[in-house]
Amino acid sequence: MIYHVVPKADWDARPDRPYAPASLDEDGFVHCSPDEATTLAVVNAFYRAAPRPLLALVLDEERLRARCAWEAAEPAPPPGVPDGTLFPHVFGPLDRDAVTRVLEVRWDEEGRATGLGAPQA
Repeated sequence: MIYHVVPKADWDARPDRPYAPASLDEDGFVHCSPDEATTLAVVNAFYRAAPRPLLALVLDEERLRARCAWEAAEPAPPPGVPDGTLFPHVFGPLDRDAVTRVLEVRWDEEGRATGLGAPQA
């Protein structure tokens, strides 16, 4: 399983279509993370000011139609992620049927991501 972070409003915007974030056009792939701990490090490095609620899609990479390649972070992994960690990059939209779970990012009182859990109702 791999993880992709997305604001809930973006995920909900076009439920009848595969999800294609801006990074697909900008970078040529969809940024994903290999596990929950890395996902939280990515959120704390890049998504603290993102619209909330913030979701983590748990994807079965075997169900993705687009190619998924494991690559090194450029120029370096975010703080808290060991050097040499490979990140899954999906070279096409995320198929909704590849999503096995949708989790919500949990925050502490200082605005740091601390965990993933069931979305709040």
